[in-house]
Amino acid sequence: MLLENINSPLDLKRLSLDQLPQLASEVRGRMVEVVSKTGGHLASSLGAVELIIALHYCLDTPRDKLVFDVGHQAYAHKMLTGRNKAFDKLRQCGGLSGFPCREESEYDIFTTGHSSNAISIALGLVCGRDCNSSGGKSKVVAVVGDGSLSGGLSFEGLNNAGHLKKDILVILNTNELSIAPNVGALSTYLNKLISLPIYNRFREQLESFVKTRIPTQSRILRLANKFEEELKGLFLPGIFFEELGFRYFGPYDGHNLPKLIPALRNILNIKGPRILHVVTKKGKGYFPAENNPVRFHGTGPFDLKTGFASVSKERKSYTDVFSEKLVSLARVDKKILAITAAMPEGTGLDKFAALFPDRFFDVGIAEGHAVSFAGGLARAGFKPVVALYSTFLQRAYDQIIEDVALQRAPVVFAVDRAGIVGEDGMTHQGIFDISFLRNIPNLVFMAPKDDEELESMLEFALGLNKPVAIRYPRGVCPVLSQPVVRVELAKAQLLKEGKDFIVIALGSMVGPAEEALDLLKKEGVSGTLINARFVKPLDIQLLKNLCLDKEYIFTVEEGVLDGGFGSAVSEAINKPVTRIGLPCEFIPQGRRSAILEKYGLTAQGIAKRIKSVYGKDQD
Repeated sequence: MLLENINSPLDLKRLSLDQLPQLASEVRGRMVEVVSKTGGHLASSLGAVELIIALHYCLDTPRDKLVFDVGHQAYAHKMLTGRNKAFDKLRQCGGLSGFPCREESEYDIFTTGHSSNAISIALGLVCGRDCNSSGGKSKVVAVVGDGSLSGGLSFEGLNNAGHLKKDILVILNTNELSIAPNVGALSTYLNKLISLPIYNRFREQLESFVKTRIPTQSRILRLANKFEEELKGLFLPGIFFEELGFRYFGPYDGHNLPKLIPALRNILNIKGPRILHVVTKKGKGYFPAENNPVRFHGTGPFDLKTGFASVSKERKSYTDVFSEKLVSLARVDKKILAITAAMPEGTGLDKFAALFPDRFFDVGIAEGHAVSFAGGLARAGFKPVVALYSTFLQRAYDQIIEDVALQRAPVVFAVDRAGIVGEDGMTHQGIFDISFLRNIPNLVFMAPKDDEELESMLEFALGLNKPVAIRYPRGVCPVLSQPVVRVELAKAQLLKEGKDFIVIALGSMVGPAEEALDLLKKEGVSGTLINARFVKPLDIQLLKNLCLDKEYIFTVEEGVLDGGFGSAVSEAINKPVTRIGLPCEFIPQGRRSAILEKYGLTAQGIAKRIKSVYGKDQD
């Protein structure tokens, strides 16, 4: 076994080129074995194995800097940089992050998890190197997938890098673009030619001669330029990148190490902004992932032999409930449209897309555009529903304010994965949306306690003719005992009455709060429980009436406490409140249930916190 002896890229460099395909096979085997138990982003990582081997084989990391866009493809990188023995703990509490993480390894230059920022980060590293007199000659490489190019930030980085003419290499890893005409013997020959040092020295000398010896307006120069452009148009798919100021090389077969490594070595020695285009196959080496790369993009545990999920759901998830209710409403109301940013399956909009393809829009990884686009659709008289994960809604904050709330545009935001997401860790926990949405004027903000309330809230939101956000967590809907009560604007729901204290719970925390009160009741302590329903506007009248003569007031939320729901309640009733929620910090990966338990957001944890405040004062 070669992989067992790889503890750093130095060990990798000791292998011969002929041994690298065997190493790639071992990396894939290890990857599939572990992810079948832990879940993870498998298809992208399987597709990038040879590319990552080639990069560490040719670069001098960590002296040379390697930046991954998102980091879905970085599992092989982790194995080859001293983390193979710890790979069994991928995405587990106290184990390896599912994404590059700078606290984890010096080889992870940046903690990543969101899309389209790698080129900008890499350019910052390059300029920092060049501004530092002792920066040396380290190389900087950004690895970007074709999906990331749907994000405008990628083009901002490309534009700036091309303008500055800095020494940066961007590797574009595509697996969906139609480039078949450019793959073959002729293309391989041309790319081998243009990556050779002798060719590039000749080109540089020719460019120098043309600039110094031939007049700018010369007909010969114009003809030469025209011939070069026509040649590129015929043989190279990279004319767009060339126009941005980048030298383009490719496309190369990203799984062909004997050709990829020599080309990469040559291209690394060329100066200036460069694009290396490689083509890979998502899920490479594991048939179920090759056959269904979308499902294996982000997967839970699965059976290694069949590829089928090994954990079954007895109840519907919040995402399932949202999906089915939206379809039901859209059958009746043809003004309802659905928008997502490259997440139709994850947000449940794939069912809507299948039934109403003309009313569904996947805008790619472009959340800001999705929101502005929805604002335009709303002004045109439609009812757009924008379904995004909480962590990705952050990317559209300005557009929510300027293009929806300011316009009073009736856009509904379905904020999925709100709260603790779990195994995807720090970059994906949806814990900030309460704080960053509750201060936006004109926006109505709700959180359901269960499936029936989510259905009611979605129907209510689509009839409100105002901007609305509905946050709901990852996972299955709980079974709660309370009867369904019609949703009304700014109206909370009184669930239990007690004499000792008040608990005001939001959304996913209503169930645990109810259980906590049942536990405390057995100890002779009774509390009032309110299902807030609304973050904004709050049911101020009910809260003030109930809290008027109560000294002990608790709020419970699955979000950061700083500027969160508890703060809103305290401001509204003008009384001190004991806030139960999450600290303002980045929360690492782990099972959602384990993280909620760690931070006291379970029935036992809530009961314990209430006792620590109320019970202490009664002693």
